[in-house]
Amino acid sequence: MEGVASIALLPNGSISGHFIHLPHSTCYGLHASELECERECSRGEDYRLIKLTITDFNTKKERVTVAECKGHDAARFNSIDHVHGWDKEITGMVEQKDGKKRISVSFECETLKAEDAAEDHIRQFMPKLAGMDAVVNIGKMTISGLDFGADEEETELKI
Repeated sequence: MEGVASIALLPNGSISGHFIHLPHSTCYGLHASELECERECSRGEDYRLIKLTITDFNTKKERVTVAECKGHDAARFNSIDHVHGWDKEITGMVEQKDGKKRISVSFECETLKAEDAAEDHIRQFMPKLAGMDAVVNIGKMTISGLDFGADEEETELKI
């Protein structure tokens, strides 16, 4: 799926926003929080891993993936294949071996809004985040391997 994402980076480091799949204009919710590294991570201060939750607003189902986030303002994030220094739960999510489709994401900021411009954008498109002093990244996003219908099929087979 390709489209446009509008992402607010909150002062606590978490990310909240939405992805609009084009040309269908289907909207998905995005929420991410930074993952703590157990050991010294020497990739630079602007590198971190995030746990990204993607929500289908129609079905209220969620899917989770791990991505690397680069840039102080969360300007870029991409899926990764291997991680070192994080606990087994995180490495297990990244290096899935259970046969499930892995979700891959890619985001590249094209427009960065701060201060009044960011607050205006947030009031218009993310009103619950108003007044939180966030910056907003807008840009192209690609998501692959995302399947919200799989749970329904499994449930139907069990019944």
